[in-house]
Amino acid sequence: MIGTIHAALDDGINLIDTAPVYGFGRSEELVGKALGGGRRERAIIATKVGLDWESGKILRNSSPGRLRQELEDSLRRLKTDVIDIYQVHWPDESVPFEETARTLDTFKREGKIRAIGVSNFSPAQMDRFRKAAPLAAIQPPYNLFEREIEKDVLRYAERNGLVVLAYGRLCRGLLSGKITAKTQFKGDDLRKVDPKFRQPRLGYYLAAFAHLDRFARERYGKSVLALAVRWLLDQGEIIALWGARRPDQLAAVKDAMDWRLDASAMQEIDRILDETIKDKVGPEFMAPPPSHAAPAETARPAARR
Repeated sequence: MIGTIHAALDDGINLIDTAPVYGFGRSEELVGKALGGGRRERAIIATKVGLDWESGKILRNSSPGRLRQELEDSLRRLKTDVIDIYQVHWPDESVPFEETARTLDTFKREGKIRAIGVSNFSPAQMDRFRKAAPLAAIQPPYNLFEREIEKDVLRYAERNGLVVLAYGRLCRGLLSGKITAKTQFKGDDLRKVDPKFRQPRLGYYLAAFAHLDRFARERYGKSVLALAVRWLLDQGEIIALWGARRPDQLAAVKDAMDWRLDASAMQEIDRILDETIKDKVGPEFMAPPPSHAAPAETARPAARR
């Protein structure tokens, strides 16, 4: 991972998105090591806050004490004095959003974070949050197969000048070309409980992939992976988060650059999806439970976590 971050910086990729819960601190530690030797000044660090884990079970927890503890732990692991974008990982209804916002605004006034963001929040939840602190960014799930945010979050972000950092661009591998009807998921792989990876739905998504693959190769000479990322970038002012474990996995980034999808291509993609995916499923199954009882307002569904 350290070599991958170095390669990304050398290629001009300068935003690194991580979180304490990724590897229970290990991801942040590796980012901190990778940004040593003067590289910190070349990177924008985005990390997250508001999750707790007990006996391996991940729970939402945005209590002020937990937020403070996570901040100090993240600064230590990242080996930095300031975090560029600090994002609430999931909305925690057990704590008023206004209180969470005020806590993060305190961190900002202390100079320990530069900008505040949220992830997986609905517009109504962001409205409440913004009453107490300025909001700069939203990180929702968004890809060819999971487009729920088009109904509200994207418009909200545009109206309010929020940066959109989209995650899940390949829909947990469904758009990578590596998933087949025989693929088995082991251990704690979250795809074991994702309805998309169970028949008959898996068959629908694999059929959509096959049609998209034919379209991408015949019209552009590109892979579906490149098509999926290009589609995301062409939706507007969106930053597409790219996951890579090895430097060679960054090469595909260039394949999505320097070309665009026109209106007819967008229409054809929509037609393929409408004809092949008969029973669409969102990413809502991925939401971690609250730490304790909370009001019933639903959170913006998300994936990858």
